[in-house]
Amino acid sequence: MPILDESTLEFLSRSPDQTRRVGARLGTLLKTGHVLCLQGDLGTGKTTLVQGIAQGWGSPDPVTSPTFVLINNYRRMDGNQISHLDAYRLANALEAENLDIDYLLENGPLIVEWPKRILSALPDSCLWIELSYLTELQRMLLIKPIGAEYKNIVLQLRKQIFTDLT
Repeated sequence: MPILDESTLEFLSRSPDQTRRVGARLGTLLKTGHVLCLQGDLGTGKTTLVQGIAQGWGSPDPVTSPTFVLINNYRRMDGNQISHLDAYRLANALEAENLDIDYLLENGPLIVEWPKRILSALPDSCLWIELSYLTELQRMLLIKPIGAEYKNIVLQLRKQIFTDLT
């Protein structure tokens, strides 16, 4: 197990609802241009976390995994959108560049599942979230900021989670 620094957040979720609540709190902190990279095997709760993120960000749209369509966009009443990209079926970063990631980032935050497949097509700074399956209900979330702006997000998220979440 890696030694965590003060800006990395490790969170044990005990249910899908708790994972969604963490996501909702994170969603309130996102701005246009932010990138979240979700890494984890199938069944680790990535889509569940995104459901919370979209809700906290302000989208009433239902969230589903974009595995077969590659990108789902969830709208907010002010016209902005949050984009949810599943890179699992992409062969490489060049295919991701053809999806016009810059355009997606100009219109809201971008959430990327399976980001290691397209790293060179993504911005250098991001919020990296590693999800691990522990038991049928429990998941471990390791949230690591890459870049100063994302450090602040993790610090704010830590305050929200450990002040409000039960």
